[in-house]
Amino acid sequence: MIFASVALAMQAMPAPPALSLEQSAALRCAAAFALTAEAQGRGDAAAGALPPLAGRGREYFVRVSARLIDELGLDREQLAVLLKGQASQLVQEGNAAPVARACLPMLDAAGL
Repeated sequence: MIFASVALAMQAMPAPPALSLEQSAALRCAAAFALTAEAQGRGDAAAGALPPLAGRGREYFVRVSARLIDELGLDREQLAVLLKGQASQLVQEGNAAPVARACLPMLDAAGL
């Protein structure tokens, strides 16, 4: 009975949209910037070795979010699911600051 309920619930959930490589990279960088900015606020040493991301990283996050909503036809809840999934993966890997470092050129490319 429980399995049937879970199966029904899973059928009701829409499949996550397929992201292009560029969209996937932008999403990963946005999540990494958000996590790293938060860690910088807590005084984390690894995050502190990067330039401050509270301003530029936040603006990048907002722009990427708006772009994904427009390009993929997402609502805010669907976008939040994608972002939370990416953030969870970065936290599990312990990679937020290194990924944010690798993504710094994307801030410049975005004019931030």
